[in-house]
Amino acid sequence: IPYCTRHGISVMVSPGVSEINEGSAIMPPLREVKIEDLLGREQVEINMDEIRSFLTDKVVMVTGAAGSIGSELCRQLLKIPIQKLILFDAAETPMNDVMIELKDVSPRIEKKFVIGDVRQRPKMEYIFKRYQPNVVFHAAAYKHVPMMEDNPSEAVQNNIYGTRVMADLAVKYGTKKFVMVSTDKAVNPTNVMGCSKRICEIYVQSLNRYLEVASLQVDKLTSRQVDERDTEINENSSAWPLVYLYL
Repeated sequence: IPYCTRHGISVMVSPGVSEINEGSAIMPPLREVKIEDLLGREQVEINMDEIRSFLTDKVVMVTGAAGSIGSELCRQLLKIPIQKLILFDAAETPMNDVMIELKDVSPRIEKKFVIGDVRQRPKMEYIFKRYQPNVVFHAAAYKHVPMMEDNPSEAVQNNIYGTRVMADLAVKYGTKKFVMVSTDKAVNPTNVMGCSKRICEIYVQSLNRYLEVASLQVDKLTSRQVDERDTEINENSSAWPLVYLYL
């Protein structure tokens, strides 16, 4: 492929055997290579109108905002008329690069560039209390497989504990939607990084189920006293879906 590219030779995709009609002498035409061909699965169609409608005038927070996934999320969010974007990351230099790139993009949208660590619950509590995000995209994570094989405790601390801190605070402060960015390596994981992300998925899913059950239990209460925790869950869980996103 590099040779063909250098010499101006087109690279085309030939139809598979299953695409050729049995017994037909007519060969389906060759076509150009599309980025979707590299997925190895059907492309997921995203309803951008629905997403735009939901996010309009919302306060949105992105953790890991200086990373490859988080920064692209921020670029796309700035194309939507959200109210405020909180960009959160622990890496100072990459965050500074993102700030230089995005600070003047969509000037109507207020932007806050915050340095911090998702594992520091007091810091994250301050962020949630101050900005009251309606939507959180949690993309902060260690993702390099060989590095996490050599540093498994950091994968546990950053990926698992960091996700727990974020999800718990999202419940506490009434976040409407919490999106955890996961990875295909969490499917039948065979390495530390994949295992840590799979545990994050399980925690997020389990917390969501717990909130649904607790909400139903609270709704059915009659005479017995409702404790503070039950009341908090009932107030926040009715419209608070926890989801995770594979990228």
